[in-house]
Amino acid sequence: MTEADDRARTNLEAQGRMGEIVASGDYDRLTEVLADGLVDHDPAPDQSAGPRGIGEFWTTFKEAFPDVALEPVQVVASEDYVTAILDVSGTHRGEFLGHEATGRTFTVRGIQVGKFEGGRMTDRWGATDTLGILQQLGLA
Repeated sequence: MTEADDRARTNLEAQGRMGEIVASGDYDRLTEVLADGLVDHDPAPDQSAGPRGIGEFWTTFKEAFPDVALEPVQVVASEDYVTAILDVSGTHRGEFLGHEATGRTFTVRGIQVGKFEGGRMTDRWGATDTLGILQQLGLA
């Protein structure tokens, strides 16, 4: 196994831990896998910088969709990056983008690309089909 393979495995493990942390709701632990200076190139509106902003996003999203689930479709790791294609699903139980709960469910595709150094994400790019969520909830 090469050094590049070892780094790819470390990055993949960090991505997996991030998924576990998000699922648990223990967002203070995000600093275990997100670098202090993390740059989120695709933040949500009004999202704070760094790991704190990622935690804020997930807090708000899980208030709207308490049963949110992220199902990996494909995950690819290299010595510097992890790309995760995910199915995202949930039930609308709280306010989302100014809309009261509808009780409806959604399933959409999302993608996240993370750049890693030393097993911690330093940069994040991502997109989720927000229009698809709104359409499935009957809001668009």
